[in-house]
Amino acid sequence: MTVLELSTVSKRFGQELAVDHISFQVEEGRIVSLLGPSGCGKTTTLRLVAGFEVPDGGDIRIRGESVRRKRPYERNVGLVFQDYALFPHMTVEANIAFGMRERGVPSSEFPTRIRSALDLVKMPGYEKRSPHQLSGGQQQRVALARALVTKPSLLLLDEPLSNLDAKLRESLRVELRQILTSAGITTIIVTHDQSEAMSLADHIIVMSKGRIMQRGPAEEIYSAPANKFVADFIGQSNWFAGRLDHRQFVTEDGLSILVTGNAHEGAVELGIRPERIAVRGKDAAAVGVNLLDGVIEKTEYLGATIHHWVRLVNGRRIHATVQNDGQCFARDGESVRLEIRPEDCLVLPPET
Repeated sequence: MTVLELSTVSKRFGQELAVDHISFQVEEGRIVSLLGPSGCGKTTTLRLVAGFEVPDGGDIRIRGESVRRKRPYERNVGLVFQDYALFPHMTVEANIAFGMRERGVPSSEFPTRIRSALDLVKMPGYEKRSPHQLSGGQQQRVALARALVTKPSLLLLDEPLSNLDAKLRESLRVELRQILTSAGITTIIVTHDQSEAMSLADHIIVMSKGRIMQRGPAEEIYSAPANKFVADFIGQSNWFAGRLDHRQFVTEDGLSILVTGNAHEGAVELGIRPERIAVRGKDAAAVGVNLLDGVIEKTEYLGATIHHWVRLVNGRRIHATVQNDGQCFARDGESVRLEIRPEDCLVLPPET
């Protein structure tokens, strides 16, 4: 069943078109991420769904019913703000009860619902604590419990982990995904962090300048980006401009790379993910079809991965990433041979 449907929704702030006639659907139980840079329209879209902004055009439907003229409290939507918005003078119990009281839930149901919500977010026994006694991660979970306790049709999370330090963010991503999956609630998560979107969501909607650039599962968006913006926002790539003729890509300075069958011919841009490039010793056997010789100019050691920037014989620079298997041989100044599989090349029409 479709829980949320946006049909050609637009929103202006003065002369700025913040949301540009976007349309998408969210099915029951799905976790969807609106992903994009600051100012792309993702938070405005969330606020339109929540009812804090009114669309200038189009329609928003929740469970088949238009909510365009409904107030936020009439939409049966749960919202977790970026700063959690807990009341500092209230206990955890009172914070969670607040939403139920506003929605007219009988007070006799409060104790059972609060216990269930705290159990779901793995914080049993915290009812009498105050927000200042909680860590950032615990405050985030209390805000989540408050949103879930009203049993909303749709849960909206606005940059839910952005206020936490990097290590805590990583551990809470796993925990948040487990909570949302256990609750079985349809969820939209707004984030600018591609790692967060890929780890939390079943489906990603990439936005830029108020428009939807691409939508689909994380694997599809990463391996088959619709354009260069998506490819660069969801990961890193080496880009080369050239021409494609019967699977053979060639640049003006003679770089030649064989790719798999592709619909694009003529002028194209070729992208290669750094982690898709194999780094071999200079004397490695020539077993591949795309072998590029060069010298390592710079190496960046990041523990689990090692990044190399290699200057090719034609003067071009290419970035390659390898997993640290404890037997890394390549050092700055060493000659290496790079191997690129044809199926790992991204071929896109040139941007205008």
